[in-house]
Amino acid sequence: MYWQKRFERENPNQELEDKILEIHKDNKDYGYRRMYGELRNQGFMVNKKKVQRIMQKLNLQVFTFTRKSRKYSSYKGKVGTVASNRIRRRFKTHIPHQKITTDTTEFKYYGVDSKGHMAMHKLYLDPFMDMCNGEILSFAIDKRPSAVNVMNALNEAIEITSDCPYRRTFHSDQGWAYQMKAYTHRLREERIFQSMSRKGNCHDNSVMENFFGLLKQEIYYGVVYYSFKELKSEIEKFIKYYNEKRIKEKLGWMSPVQYRLSLLAA
Repeated sequence: MYWQKRFERENPNQELEDKILEIHKDNKDYGYRRMYGELRNQGFMVNKKKVQRIMQKLNLQVFTFTRKSRKYSSYKGKVGTVASNRIRRRFKTHIPHQKITTDTTEFKYYGVDSKGHMAMHKLYLDPFMDMCNGEILSFAIDKRPSAVNVMNALNEAIEITSDCPYRRTFHSDQGWAYQMKAYTHRLREERIFQSMSRKGNCHDNSVMENFFGLLKQEIYYGVVYYSFKELKSEIEKFIKYYNEKRIKEKLGWMSPVQYRLSLLAA
């Protein structure tokens, strides 16, 4: 009978389904658009709608946790030098290592204190990002807001971007660490322009805010961490994955590192 023949017919999408399952194993945050991009990178000529249908069939929809929390603010008033906003939301550039941005974000984890009680603790991340491709060039992690951490990450970012043939610009908000004499002096020493967002305007540094949102959505919201070491390790692993493997449509379905290397090879 017809229905028996149809039931016994081989699945024409078996190879594609197997490949989607293989990609999903290492990229559980991939929705159908990013899955489509990765398939194209691997030589599969298929449209987005078909990828979407297959992922629904395989029950591979992405469910992410979102939670609104108070944004960490390092602003303590004018405690040093406040630079003008040179970037003015012109985040796009095709020159690697020319426009760099930074900010600080806060995470929470739980641990047992000296009295045996469960207590909440905090972790702070200070990354420096290349606006050209969204790559995290350097970062520092500590249990408290730290000038030493910011300076260490700054020095590493300065060294990495020293190959830029144009004068560099380092952007930030007006946080206390970016007004420090040590920070501003280090930038002047390297002839780097300093740029700052306007007070209380997160959109002036939206590229970094977007990264923080992505990071927390994929490894933090909906998860409880029970040690500094565990949370630190997950952040470090995600940054490596984000830089080297997580593809973006605006980068031509390449990861930040792949995109930078393609520009240098052109």
